[in-house]
Amino acid sequence: MTNENELYEVKVWDRSIRIFHWVNVLCVLALMTIGSAILYADFLGISGDGKITLKIMHAYVGYVFAFNLIWRLVWGFIGSRFSRWGSVVPFGRGYVGELKDWLYGIRNGQAPVYRGHNPAARLMLLALYMLLVGQMCTGLVLAGTDLYFPPFGHEFAEWATGAGEDHSQLIGLVPGNKELLDPEGYAAMRQFREPFIAIHKIIFWLMLGAIFLHVAAVVYDEIRHRNGLVSAMITGKKVLRKPSKD
Repeated sequence: MTNENELYEVKVWDRSIRIFHWVNVLCVLALMTIGSAILYADFLGISGDGKITLKIMHAYVGYVFAFNLIWRLVWGFIGSRFSRWGSVVPFGRGYVGELKDWLYGIRNGQAPVYRGHNPAARLMLLALYMLLVGQMCTGLVLAGTDLYFPPFGHEFAEWATGAGEDHSQLIGLVPGNKELLDPEGYAAMRQFREPFIAIHKIIFWLMLGAIFLHVAAVVYDEIRHRNGLVSAMITGKKVLRKPSKD
């Protein structure tokens, strides 16, 4: 085998990163599907009870999504080399120079090979993680204001019922049941909720765009460089055609 045909199989993604990635993919797909059904419930002819069921399903999947994302955030400080934030986010000494070299290489057909994420991918990942964290935080607030689910549901239920420390008023408080609600407290709680709904919807549409760009970039890289990005998220190994820069 000649040098120009030599392949370099390199270990990149550890097991924790690979599990996070695919769990996240499944959760985001499920959340977007259920969320779209909730958003267009009237158009789809979904009843009030059906909409509550969808919201409960959305929340349960959201908890899996949140736990998985929180673990990834922690793993970025204690995990293997290419899972750490220093190798993922577009910061640090020399990053701007690396990005310029990579863009110059793309234009000239000689882009540097990276074992981990290339400089442009790190920009995309920063945007994706910011969107994921924003969606998680707003989703947890909405689960509390709409379904009285943890971690904030108890506090919102107290607000909506005017219970204060009289927790007996919270017994039997279920989504859609307004018998125990204090009109003023409930109205104030729902007003507090409004901006979180707006942000949650905005992030939804931004995530659709970001996911499209992410998938398009992966397809481009697979066709252009044939480094096995998709298979690397299964096996943990990339196949490079020349030594990497990192």
